Amino acid sequence: MVESLKKLLAPALFVAALAFPLASEAQANQPNCRTKSVNARQGRQTTRIRQGVRSGELTRRETQRLAAEQAVIRTQEAFYRRSGGEFTARERARVQRELQQSSKHIYKQKHDRQDRN
Repeated sequence: MVESLKKLLAPALFVAALAFPLASEAQANQPNCRTKSVNARQGRQTTRIRQGVRSGELTRRETQRLAAEQAVIRTQEAFYRRSGGEFTARERARVQRELQQSSKHIYKQKHDRQDRN
């Protein structure tokens, strides 16, 4: 029984070993996959700020600060993309970390006791 199991598993493991590097290589060849996630996140945060303005949850000053923070992140991302020709994992992580912090700021400003009225 053990021998028959070995005979069945050996080809399956061989095929899996061949398929795994091909799948990871195919994923690595999609340059826009992660770029879209950064841009999509920036877009969602901008939408949250606009929604906060429409609902009156954000004051004028809070909106200006949050918009300026988003602009700094966009500028930094553009700088990273221009320098070196590639948006490295370290640079992407830094931008994602700043976007996470910005997201927390948006939440705090929208849920504080200040409003436009």
